[in-house]
Amino acid sequence: MLTLSSISIYAQSTVDKIIGIWETEAKDGKMEIFKSGNEYHAKLLWGKGIVEEDGKTSKKDIKNPDPKLRSRDLVGIVYITGLTYDSDETKYINAQIYSSADGDTYKGYIWFENGQLLLRGYLGFSWIGQTTIWNRIK
Repeated sequence: MLTLSSISIYAQSTVDKIIGIWETEAKDGKMEIFKSGNEYHAKLLWGKGIVEEDGKTSKKDIKNPDPKLRSRDLVGIVYITGLTYDSDETKYINAQIYSSADGDTYKGYIWFENGQLLLRGYLGFSWIGQTTIWNRIK
């Protein structure tokens, strides 16, 4: 017999499937998606070009529009905030995606296809944006 609590547990586990460590399709970045309250966020664990030539020292967030944040390390920055799950759309919406490459913050959303995570980021209209594919690291 299916109970309300088992339905709730199933729905929760389905929604939380986004939690974990993900690698870009090009294998040039790793992000950890985690939950805080009712929102999901993603922080950068590693990325091509975010460390100095010594391979260890993190580069700084020099293009940040807030001068106080320009001295912070790129490694460990929470790049995606505000994601919430929309069960009607079966995707995660309301993302704010920070780009240290240009200091801009983009809107975005995430959905799953064929076991892969797809992230769509855009300024203004979503049809003008760009989609990246991430694969779960086991």
